[in-house]
Amino acid sequence: MSATMPLTALNVPERRSGPPSDFERELVAALSARPRSISPKFFYDTAGSRLFDRICDLPEYYPTRTEFGLLADHGPDMASHFADGADLVEFGAGSLTKVRLLLDAWERPGRFIPVDISAEHLHQSAAPLRAEYPGLEVLPIAADFTRPLSLPAAERRVGFFPGSSIGNLGPVAAVRFLRQAAQCLPGGGLLVGVDLVKDPATLHRAYNDAAGVTAAFNRNLLVRANRELGADFDVAAFDHYAFYDPLQQRVEMHLVSRRAQTVTVADQCFEFAEGESLHTENSHKYTVEGFRQMARRAGFTPGPVWVDDARLFSVHWLATGA
Repeated sequence: MSATMPLTALNVPERRSGPPSDFERELVAALSARPRSISPKFFYDTAGSRLFDRICDLPEYYPTRTEFGLLADHGPDMASHFADGADLVEFGAGSLTKVRLLLDAWERPGRFIPVDISAEHLHQSAAPLRAEYPGLEVLPIAADFTRPLSLPAAERRVGFFPGSSIGNLGPVAAVRFLRQAAQCLPGGGLLVGVDLVKDPATLHRAYNDAAGVTAAFNRNLLVRANRELGADFDVAAFDHYAFYDPLQQRVEMHLVSRRAQTVTVADQCFEFAEGESLHTENSHKYTVEGFRQMARRAGFTPGPVWVDDARLFSVHWLATGA
């Protein structure tokens, strides 16, 4: 590579031809609106998925290790609610690490159907799982799990939705997802991880880690836009900003413009004032009873709840009526 190659050639590839992707359509819509906000599902390209895996190992990020502890301590009790031979659908499957604790505790699982928006990361994660569980049929589906899914025919299904990913959905969208899940899990139910309301200082540390991994994860949205859409974001000109809003009971993540600047995406120019933000994620926190009430509104029958001693995190069994 020539040392004299201009930076624009390195960082801003030509925009791909063909119809716009969901990412392009939604990013253009987000940048055209006020306030500016985009779904966090677009964090999860291959690079973003790997950065999130790193976040899960950070000392400040309590949800992953706490949920792991609950699954390790109570996996057999949780799996006792799964019907023998039922298909297991994991929503937002990611690296497929937590599901192993359930598979080890479940005597007779049916097929395993992991669903994730990042196709490359999903298939990379499915390969070692097949090797570890040679008798298990693994059928990955690359899709947005918040939309209606086409699943293999089955008499019984159970769902697994770990990581408190349901917190990324607003209250209306969360109920809509739960209703959809209840309909596609006949004769079973959903095991779901839910982050709990807690000391704001603990939440601040979890979303503002000292190593800056969460900041890199947030900014990767702009890196992805430059790579996939031919955008020209100056990634270093946006600060990661995350805070807890106790009235909304949620952590908000933003990318805040450090200066007045113009950004081009899909041949359209967008002005950012100094201090203006792109809202990239909400992470809603719940009380145990508040989440159970929401599950009832969505058509589930709440069952047992497993909570760690420090009351940081919870795992809920929600039974379907069919």
